[in-house]
Amino acid sequence: MTGITDPGIMRDHNEDALVLRRENGLAVLADGMGGHQAGEVASAMAVDIIERSIGSALDGLAAQRPPERRAIKAMVTEAIQQANAAIHGQASSRAECGGMGTTVVVALFSGNRVCIGHVGDSRLYRYRAGHLEQLTEDHSMVQELLRRGLLTPEEARTSTNKNLVTRALGVEPQVQVDINEQGTQKDDVYLLCSDGLSDVLSDSDIELLLRTFGGNLEDAARQMVTEANSKGGPDNISVILIHTGKRFVRRRPRPEDGDK
Repeated sequence: MTGITDPGIMRDHNEDALVLRRENGLAVLADGMGGHQAGEVASAMAVDIIERSIGSALDGLAAQRPPERRAIKAMVTEAIQQANAAIHGQASSRAECGGMGTTVVVALFSGNRVCIGHVGDSRLYRYRAGHLEQLTEDHSMVQELLRRGLLTPEEARTSTNKNLVTRALGVEPQVQVDINEQGTQKDDVYLLCSDGLSDVLSDSDIELLLRTFGGNLEDAARQMVTEANSKGGPDNISVILIHTGKRFVRRRPRPEDGDK
């Protein structure tokens, strides 16, 4: 499990934030938006609140190994809703934070499954057996036009509206959270990224980089950032990579295990 964030070439500050908690099998990535650097506040709040909320919930389920699937889904949803409420409250009460918000994508691994929660256009991909697949669907104007057949995939990649999100944390008191659960396999690689990567590199570009560098997650993450910057780096770039062949999910002892 590794993560990297970079301001890119064209931005003078970084409004992305990420957190990795190997002991909990947790990864969170957020891409903030808003004037006067309020995007930085929103993304930082999102990853901090979600991390603390899920960590506390997992501690409360320590006797279950792994926790029930419905409990995992509920804790991810609740954590994202808590972050949304806090960011919305901050944006409503402080003039300098008015209009701030953030996308978020969360991956929580437990046993042989991963629970994915997301809002906005930050993405999660799975690289399995040489094939890259996007497991989240963007909450964006371009995605809506694609769904309606009003844009082709080629037109979507060059659209001037591709950064207009239709859903984000902090905009409303409540937010609709997409929850997706998937089974994992040995040697899967999961990629969480902000649109600073996915808007610049095509899926085939990312797939090739994982095929070439996927044996070393740190090298793969650095190379993705390098490639995005070599193509102009128009936005902040954040990447998290997780290899399911690596042991990172905390083992929760049962009472009958004693001192083993």
